[in-house]
Amino acid sequence: MARETGIYRRPDSRFWWINATLPNGKRIRQSAGTESREEAEALLAKLTLDAYKAEHFGIKPPRTWQEAVVRYLSIKASLRSFKDVQRICRELDYLLGDLTLNQINGDVVWQVVQRQMKRGNKPATVNRYLSLIRSLLRMARDEWQWIDSIPKIRLLPGEVERDRWLTQTEADRLVKACPDHLAALVRFALATGCRAREITDLEWERVDLQRKTAWLDHTKNGTPRGVPLNTDAVEVLKEQVGKHDRYCFTYRGKPIVFQVTNTAWLGALKKAGIEDFRFHDLRHTWASWHRQAGTSCDELKDLGGWKSRTMVDRYAKFATENLKSAAARIERRREDENVVELVTFLSRQKAERA
Repeated sequence: MARETGIYRRPDSRFWWINATLPNGKRIRQSAGTESREEAEALLAKLTLDAYKAEHFGIKPPRTWQEAVVRYLSIKASLRSFKDVQRICRELDYLLGDLTLNQINGDVVWQVVQRQMKRGNKPATVNRYLSLIRSLLRMARDEWQWIDSIPKIRLLPGEVERDRWLTQTEADRLVKACPDHLAALVRFALATGCRAREITDLEWERVDLQRKTAWLDHTKNGTPRGVPLNTDAVEVLKEQVGKHDRYCFTYRGKPIVFQVTNTAWLGALKKAGIEDFRFHDLRHTWASWHRQAGTSCDELKDLGGWKSRTMVDRYAKFATENLKSAAARIERRREDENVVELVTFLSRQKAERA
């Protein structure tokens, strides 16, 4: 039996259904989501008009924020920070859930800022919401082509950049204060700059001790990368050989599936006399040491697997070798220093006349 076209009823559903071919040639078969025939016909008319405008005049049909969130979350599902992305999207739904993407303008963005500030959030927290809105809208414009323009969204000033790293002496104290399994993680982090999850997920099949290289497949930005292993990193790995057939780092013979920042971590910090320090700050320490040793920002970007140079420029302050000659230009002249006087053509003429 041929399926009815236009609006029709199905015996297995209380809603009206749509079966039609739109002006752009697209065939739609879907529920109208309503028991009212008039509302179903109005929905079909709207879909037909939107398709006609898009086909003949290039006018894009309005897409909702919620539609965009569904696609955005499907794309971001592989990120380690996916739960945070979900949480932010849920909170934004209060203000943006009923809007189309074209309705999100500067005033709407300002409402988001005001709502977060009233809740006592700091600029860094508010900027996470702004960054997600900006990222989603840019994707809808540039990749999905759902909209033609987006509002300009600037992040709030006043965000305090965390600048916490250890000296070599402090790092040695921390390693000594850690139990063996945690000390291995700390030493490897300081030698490679790898994140906690990248270390605990590292498998032997992705390590080549002869070539001194490891390949990470579980990274923060989802892009696999290679990590060159220096002598310190190789030494740590060799100490782990034979403890597990698959994973490089273990605890009591089993893979590390718990959070690294646990009671053992907090106890080691207290024992070493180190305050306000996170495991991720070991990565900052590694990067800071590299810049102090003369590693360029471009080299550091590749070593750490950052996608943007902006993320690396924060460590530029630790390298001052290229500025030493400039700083010396205004040094006070010492009396015991030899001074070489330059004789110019004019001074020679004056001397001859005298």
